[in-house]
Amino acid sequence: MKNFLWVEEYRPHTLEDCILPVNIKSAFKGFIEQGEIPNLLLCGSAGVGKTTVAKAVCDEIGASYIVVNGSDEGRFLDTVRNRVRQFATTVSLTSGGAHKVVIIDEADNTTSDVQLSLRTAVEEFHGNCRFIFTCNFPNKIIEPLHSRCTVIDFKINKEEEDKLQAKFFVRLKNILDSNLVEYDDKILIKLIKRYYPDWRRLLNETQRHSMAGSINSSILVDIADVNIDDLIRSLKNKEFTVVKKWVVENINNDPTLVMRKIYDCLYDTLKGSSIPEAVLIIAKYMKDITIVPDQEINLLACLTELMMSCEFK
Repeated sequence: MKNFLWVEEYRPHTLEDCILPVNIKSAFKGFIEQGEIPNLLLCGSAGVGKTTVAKAVCDEIGASYIVVNGSDEGRFLDTVRNRVRQFATTVSLTSGGAHKVVIIDEADNTTSDVQLSLRTAVEEFHGNCRFIFTCNFPNKIIEPLHSRCTVIDFKINKEEEDKLQAKFFVRLKNILDSNLVEYDDKILIKLIKRYYPDWRRLLNETQRHSMAGSINSSILVDIADVNIDDLIRSLKNKEFTVVKKWVVENINNDPTLVMRKIYDCLYDTLKGSSIPEAVLIIAKYMKDITIVPDQEINLLACLTELMMSCEFK
């Protein structure tokens, strides 16, 4: 059955098809050649392919696996404990000689109690199961769990950025061609630059723009770099209503990008004594971006706290 969402329809099923830095792909190739994986902690920003790689490696070594979402069912201790135990203690009909694998997606959004339970499970089921944890923020993984895993950081070196973007450009063109969507190469490049390295967001946005039947210069307004000059002035003047209006009008912009833009101009806009507090405020709300149900409220709360707590020049 064909998936409506491109991120699922075109999700790579082999390691070779995954667009990754050379050193990361080599590490996973080693696991596949051995036919076995250790317990893994995959770290990196949203959309870089951590979960996709985890599934692909399991498929290639012939391991049966389950995925538990740390932002959803993974926040409930009994649910996690029962699912993991039931999976780990049943006989697999597909794994052959390979261990079963439990993938805990977005593990950094699970509670400390859940992580302690998973630490126990890693030890209890080591003869039958391996665990792969994915996270955006490794500092939110408790040390007893962190230390029991081989850590792979999905960090992309500057030298490889152009090469990886070029590979995704080719893949994006193939996807659009197969869906009979017309496109302008220059606009695709702008899309890639705009959302890199979040490949998932890039594919979602490309699919959204493709609904009109073509991707051309008409979408440039949507993907234009966000301008925060007016926002900064409103924050300085403590004009909450104007700030709220700005958030509503710019809700289609990536909130991570907005917060990063504000962070980048702190030294130009704030008095020195307020900068440390501003950094902590931005970090707090940026951490919540992946789990909050309403991005508008989260961004507005961040901006309101900056407005009320910091002294502007």
